[in-house]
Amino acid sequence: MQSLWNEAEAGELAADDLSARVYTSRLLGRDKALVLYGGGNTSVKSVQTDVFGDPEEILWVKGSGGDLAGIDRRGFSPLRLAPTRRLAQLTDLTDEQMVRHFRMYLTDPAAPLPSVEAIVHAILPHKWVDHTHADAVVTIVNTPDGAERVRGIWGDRMVLIPYVMPGFKLARSIAEIYPREATDRTIGLILLNHGIFTFGSTARESYERMIEAVSEAEAYLARHARVPPKTGRASGAAPLAVAQIRRAVSDVAGRPMIVSVGDDPAAEAFARRGDVTSISQRGPATPDHVIRTKPAPLIGRDVHAFAGAYRAYFNEFAAGKPLTMLDPAPRVILDPELGLLTAGKTATDAAIAAEIYRRTIPMILSAEAMGGWRPVSRADLFDVEYWDLEQAKLRRGGTPPVFTGEVALVTGAASGIGRACVDSLLARGAAVVGLDLNESVASMLPRKDFLGVRCDVTDEGQLRDGVASAARAFGGIDMLILNAGIFPKSCMIKDLPLETWRRVMSVNLDANLALLREAHPMLKLAPRGGRVVVIGSKNVPAPGAGASAYSASKAAMNQLARVAALEWGGDGIRINSIHPNMVFDTGLWTKEVLESRAKAYGLTVEQYKTNNVLKTEVTSRDVAELAAEMCGPLFAKTTGAQVPVDGGNDRVI
Repeated sequence: MQSLWNEAEAGELAADDLSARVYTSRLLGRDKALVLYGGGNTSVKSVQTDVFGDPEEILWVKGSGGDLAGIDRRGFSPLRLAPTRRLAQLTDLTDEQMVRHFRMYLTDPAAPLPSVEAIVHAILPHKWVDHTHADAVVTIVNTPDGAERVRGIWGDRMVLIPYVMPGFKLARSIAEIYPREATDRTIGLILLNHGIFTFGSTARESYERMIEAVSEAEAYLARHARVPPKTGRASGAAPLAVAQIRRAVSDVAGRPMIVSVGDDPAAEAFARRGDVTSISQRGPATPDHVIRTKPAPLIGRDVHAFAGAYRAYFNEFAAGKPLTMLDPAPRVILDPELGLLTAGKTATDAAIAAEIYRRTIPMILSAEAMGGWRPVSRADLFDVEYWDLEQAKLRRGGTPPVFTGEVALVTGAASGIGRACVDSLLARGAAVVGLDLNESVASMLPRKDFLGVRCDVTDEGQLRDGVASAARAFGGIDMLILNAGIFPKSCMIKDLPLETWRRVMSVNLDANLALLREAHPMLKLAPRGGRVVVIGSKNVPAPGAGASAYSASKAAMNQLARVAALEWGGDGIRINSIHPNMVFDTGLWTKEVLESRAKAYGLTVEQYKTNNVLKTEVTSRDVAELAAEMCGPLFAKTTGAQVPVDGGNDRVI
């Protein structure tokens, strides 16, 4: 492991103690081998002037649940150092009392709640303190003779702390052990089954001591834990099998869940190991991972059996405690055919679980090569999983958006109404797969809940791949927005080439038939029932001269949607159509098309743009918002409907 310290960058960014703390915290957060999402914490002790002009010692410590990789000044909590440090002198302190005292000691009531390890940071007699869950260190301390290995690697440069519950209990333990064991050579702490602390008199010293210590752990593993590389095949997970697992996970969780398939040959090889049932069930790398991964993965596909085992685990350790069981659905699934799958309430949650477990696999294998993977007991895991301070991190999100955990597929997603539909669905919490012929769709939204796939919708093979992509990325399809279409140049029937007619039918009708057919098994498995919205046209009820191919294709698609509504109602799938008109901020309305249509009606372009009853402009967003609402609860009992979004058209009315 190499230091990322950059003298020029540090000098530019680290103007004061807190700025320097932000800089080195980000250095730690950049390296996933040190911390994963929300993990680790850092602090600096500084002096600031209070309202009376008197100097006061302050502990700036990372806020609870914050992410070191992108932390800024607002991510740190300013605590009065003296009373925070004094809390370690108490013989007992409940979590509720600790949090209340933290709030009282904050010099800024708007700051985030401090890290649960704030007392530890306060009692360590060093200005700069860094804490990570470095992969190499965690691997070593999760072996049967981890304590002996720690002493052999670091000697008196590290004080060894046996595992205790994070928070006040850990602070009390360190307050007792550190003064007794520390020497002039001590640069940090090693926490069994947990992680590592380093400290120093400067930000650079504390950071580089972390890098040095972790590098030593990595070198030790290279000498003592040689694991033969194992590779798997590229993920070829069957889309329907993934959707079936997602439905079972959602049923057990009591809400729609995202399920993602990891395209990771090493994870697939791990899932096929003969001993995976043994080594994967012993627990996560560090106890705090349990809130993301549950105590252990599901092996295979029997989600209901996993839920039964989780209920037994809860009943065993919750006996006599006023606790409400969390949902018993798995968060990590290891299947010999499908590989690694992860589940979450959102695409981000599923991605975090995947990242955590992908990093856990080599730790397990390395520990096994050194005598066995021995993390904390299930009783200790339960205490963290049902620890109110950890649960509070998950409760801060508030009421989730209406489509949280659901998946939408939108065609023609790169522009116009399709792009607006993507935005409206994302705003309501859905994970979205966007298909478009324009390759820019693949990079248009770099976020975990969007997948852009270049796709020619007239190619059945590419459509199947698009549906499969939705299954691998998010677990299936709940909502389908059929939007892709073309509007050819105005042409009277007497002059219409058959080639043009066929091309329009291929895109506007045939492609949608193929996609409906391919998506039906996924829609049938949607936890809240499948929904389809067809972006039709005013030309269905009121066709226009010179638009025969377009009007006929949209009318045929409308009829297809009506038949599908009849056929699929028994599967819990509802299908409705929207008929826009006068939507000029779309790719269909090129300058040439707009001029030709205006001419066909004997109007100027400006007159044509305002040619509706309400004399109002209809935008792509207006159409998209209605499309999203039609997928929501307000239209839960509506299918086969046709709704105009046209500002009022006298011919339609």
